[in-house]
Order: sequence, then C-alpha cells, then structure tokens
Amino acid sequence: MKNFIFISPGFPGNYENFCLALRADGVNVLGIGDTPYDSLSPRLQSALTEYYRVENMKDYDAMFRAVAFLSFRHGKIDWLESNNEYWLMQDARLREDFHITTGLLPKDMALIKYKSKMKEGYKRAGIPTARHHLVDDLKSAKAFIRQVGYPVIVKPDSGVGASDTWKIKDEQDLKSFFCNVPPVPYIMEEFVPGEICSYDAIVNSKGNVLFETGNISPISIMDCVNEHEAIHFYIVDQLAEDLKACGRACLKAFRVRGRFVHLEFFRLLEDHKYLGKKGQIVGLEVNMRPSGGPTPDMINFAYSTDCYQHYADMMVYDRLLHKSKSTPCFCAFVGRWKEVPYVHSHLDIIRTFKEQLKTAEELPEVLAHGMGNFIYLAKLEHREAMEEFFQYALAVEQPEKPEEAAPEKALEDQKEK
Repeated sequence: MKNFIFISPGFPGNYENFCLALRADGVNVLGIGDTPYDSLSPRLQSALTEYYRVENMKDYDAMFRAVAFLSFRHGKIDWLESNNEYWLMQDARLREDFHITTGLLPKDMALIKYKSKMKEGYKRAGIPTARHHLVDDLKSAKAFIRQVGYPVIVKPDSGVGASDTWKIKDEQDLKSFFCNVPPVPYIMEEFVPGEICSYDAIVNSKGNVLFETGNISPISIMDCVNEHEAIHFYIVDQLAEDLKACGRACLKAFRVRGRFVHLEFFRLLEDHKYLGKKGQIVGLEVNMRPSGGPTPDMINFAYSTDCYQHYADMMVYDRLLHKSKSTPCFCAFVGRWKEVPYVHSHLDIIRTFKEQLKTAEELPEVLAHGMGNFIYLAKLEHREAMEEFFQYALAVEQPEKPEEAAPEKALEDQKEK
C-alpha cells in the first residue's frame, strides 16, 4: 500500500476531503498537524491510518521527527503534501531530506515562491507582466514611479494572497509606506487596470491536464480586504479559450507536474501602453496549490464533480477514474461584512435563493478577514441569474440626503435673519 503524508489535514476544514479521497483510492493516509487528534472531525479520523501531533508546525526539527517516526512505522513515504501555500517550502525540505521524489524540492521553489522570479516564467510562456521594482529605498522607488506613474501596488515578494498588499496612490502614501514597511522583501509593480481571472488545473506527472476550470473576480481581493468592499467572484461555466491557452503555456513554462494549481492573470479592461490592448491576458502570479477558501467546493458545485477525488486519482493513478457528465454552470461567492448596512438581511438571502444556495454561514474571525463575516455560495445556471444574485446580496442602503428647503421658505428665512 502506498503511503501519503498529508501535512495539516484538519486545516483548512475542507482539506479533509483530500484525505478521504486518497483513502478511497486505497492510499495509506498519514497526518501531521498541530491540532489535537480528538479535535479532528470523525470523517477525518476515519481517513487517517495514523496521526502525529506536533506542538509547533514551524519547528522543522519537530516536523522532521514526525516524518521519521511515520516512515519507521509504515515504510517508504511515497508522497508528502500540504496543498497549502504557507507550508510549500517546508514540504520541499522534508521531501528532500527523506528522498521523496514525487513533488517540489527546494531547488524548484524560487520560481514559484517569489513574485519577482515568477515574471521569468511568464516571459517564457510569452505572457506580459507588470513592470516591477524590488523595494530598497525611497529614492529608487520614486525613480520607478516616474517611469510607470501612480498608482503602484506594493506586496511582499514572497506572500500569500492579498495579505499585506497595498495600493499607493500618491507621494504621501509612498512616504507612509516607507515609514511603516515590514522587515521583509517587498516588490512594487505598476497598477494594471484589469479584471482578475484564474486558471485552475489538475496536472499529472507527465504535465498533462486532467481537469481545468477558472474563476473571475470583478473586484480586486486587495480592495475587498483592505477597504471592506463587496467581495464576490465566481467559477466560470466555460473557460475562455485565450485564458486556457495562457494557462497551459504557463504549466509548461513553470514545469508543473503532479499538482493541483491556481494560476492568476489580469484581463485588461482598457488599452495599456506597455501591456497591450483591452482584453489582453497579463500574468499576475502562480500558486502551486489549490485556490484558497471554499473554491474547491465551488468547483464541485459548478461542475457537479469532485475535484478532491480528481486530485487523488491523479496522484495515485496519473489519470481520472471519476468523471462528471453534467453540463457545467456558474457557482457564485458573496462575502458580506457585519458593519455594512445591506438592504437585504441574511435571512432574506436564504429565503430568496433557497433553491440555489449551497452555503450560507457566518465565519469565525480567523477566517473572516479575507472572505467576509458571512459567506454565501450559490449554484446558478445562467449569467443573468448570477448577476441578479450579486445585485440582491450586495445591495447597500444609501444614506438619506437632507431635504432642500423650498425657494419661498428659503427667502422667508433670509428676510427673518
């Protein structure tokens, strides 16, 4: 029996589905995490042959001992994965130290962990990217901005999602950033006027695409997180051909093998002097793991499929054993904030879209920062129905305007004064 060590199988919660799918394919699933075993769900416990708890997953020595123990108990480890951006580098170190050759190794990481290095991969794929500058001092930052103009985007060169990402609109913002910049390498990029779209794929050990889809975010996740703007995005019913071509070109350029990946792009909303015409696909960043949050579940709803099982099939058999024959549709995500005065209540949404809703729940604070306090997933057959769902769920009460006095009344008031 093949041995698969899954790192942090209980967090995020939906990742237990990967373990269940691997177990269904006959794999010996071994878990390592910092969650007490008794706190794991019964479903996850049933999927794990053995679970090793460490006090601190950032402690590499503790993680090394955990893998050594499981290797001693169960024999050769065939796979070790977390599918989590935060642990990708540590996963690679553990693979190298235990001679696990079925995944990324430390030598592979620079190209896929550092946003500045990713641009080399996009260039090989023939896809333009925003001009950039590795932040060092205020003088050189100003020189870069003179070249590309305001606004510019600053973010950690190695980071996850929209975390610590900011839009600098003017010199005051720039000075404020340099007064408060965290002690990690930052990259500065020209602003791209585009809609964010993704290419999500499950790719086998030969680099062949077994399953592909994508999502579209009409509003920047950075603005949603920093400004508490409306959060909404959706899984497409059909991947645009140009995005599919760019996604597949990137798989080759970044040498993707045996992974579930999430590749991000812009589609220009207007002509850009440096990047191209309106509609051009522009590279944003690559993620050698599934898209975060509930996106895998949204893919399942949109395609009436099981991408967790697709992943397991790919890992074990290098092909898909379980395929869906249903016609794909849209799956829409809405995230709402507690402090925003929405027109329609949580219960209004549930009553109005009870046939389409797959999820309607309040998130714990640890997850709410990036997705909203309340989230809703809806399966919708047509684009018009999806737009109606977005408009209803995200409508905000407008502040009342003060009534203007009638001309006659205003004249009388002036005479009295």
